[in-house]
Amino acid sequence: MKVLVIGSGGREHALAWRLAQSERVQLVYVAPGNGGTATDPRLENVPITDLPALADFVEREGIALSVVGPEAPMAAGVVNLFRARGLRIFGPTREAAQLESSKDFAKAFMQRHGIPTAQYRTFTDAAAARAYVAERGAPIVVKADGLAAGKGVVVAQTVAEAHAAIDAMLVDNRFGTSGARVVIEDFLAGEEASFIVMSDGRHALALATSQDHKRLLDGDAGPNTGGMGAYSPAPIVTPALHARVMREIILPTIHGMAADGQNYVGFLYAGLMIDAAGNPKTLEFNCRLGDPEAQPILARMKSDLVDLIDAALDGKLDQAEVEWDRRTALAVVVAAHGYPDAPRKGDAITRLPADSDDCIVFHAGTERDDGKLTVTGGRVLAVTALGDSVRAARSRAYAAVEQVEFAGMQYRRDIGHRALKPR
Repeated sequence: MKVLVIGSGGREHALAWRLAQSERVQLVYVAPGNGGTATDPRLENVPITDLPALADFVEREGIALSVVGPEAPMAAGVVNLFRARGLRIFGPTREAAQLESSKDFAKAFMQRHGIPTAQYRTFTDAAAARAYVAERGAPIVVKADGLAAGKGVVVAQTVAEAHAAIDAMLVDNRFGTSGARVVIEDFLAGEEASFIVMSDGRHALALATSQDHKRLLDGDAGPNTGGMGAYSPAPIVTPALHARVMREIILPTIHGMAADGQNYVGFLYAGLMIDAAGNPKTLEFNCRLGDPEAQPILARMKSDLVDLIDAALDGKLDQAEVEWDRRTALAVVVAAHGYPDAPRKGDAITRLPADSDDCIVFHAGTERDDGKLTVTGGRVLAVTALGDSVRAARSRAYAAVEQVEFAGMQYRRDIGHRALKPR
């Protein structure tokens, strides 16, 4: 069978790489793909981003299954379009994807269905928002309502910082229509974890646990980013906490969406904050695999991903099981100069480590033209390694990162640090 992965990032490279390992798969198309997917003989880039044209391509090529990687095509209704044309596609509809595409929708949904999350208010008026912040105090969190490529969240440590974030979104229009409304919510202290499942609309199949590193700099300092690295499994998610998250957050979300008339089919990502007493609350939902969490998770997956997606599309995830490599996987993101505010594009990538059984370089912001590999985005690569422990996986990943060369490259040197500290 032929498969299509929609997207161009590191998550999509990892999805295509894993899907291509299925014995059932003849070829994986990636639309539009990147410099890494361009060089894998089992993958083929398709330079199409227009959704109707993409549906035409799927029909013309007889593609049996499509998988949506990033949030933007879901919010634009690619699943609705493909389904209307009788094409098999894995991902949520435009309506269900509002869990990610609108922070206000997600918060109202959680409040309505009793899913634990921080107290919040939504504003379109800057003066009213500033008054609310003055009343609540800091630290406090200011979020653009719509999609902002992982950059629309400001964890303000002071009231003045929160006011500046409000003005940037509501007055200066920094994020366009995505920031025309802001959600202001109470700051939650604790440790973050990423909890990702597959959903068939009624049942959920939990994937391996993982933990992302959102801040740019070592020691969780600097600005928020789309993610500077991740590892799997995450020790903070104990078996007892895992069961609680499924019971209190994941299943109420899937059942709540169904009760609201929106069967949720696809990957569902709950960003969690675990407080000092071990209580989980929901920071956000993503309607996709996380990036860079997808890279270590898929590196550890031993089951056939095509079989799992088929089970989800057929409403049979309660009959599915997934097998994991017992080793830890750890991904280090190598970013462009100036990331996240103003990533520089066009730098030549002059050296990369060779992929091996225990280490693979997933591409995100790269392009290959006339044999030359160049930087095209903020997060450029995710160097992902497997090891018998967090320490071993980290050592292997950083040894490979040292073989990457391009001007201005930056990366954190402490990915996995939370898993290594005494508990």
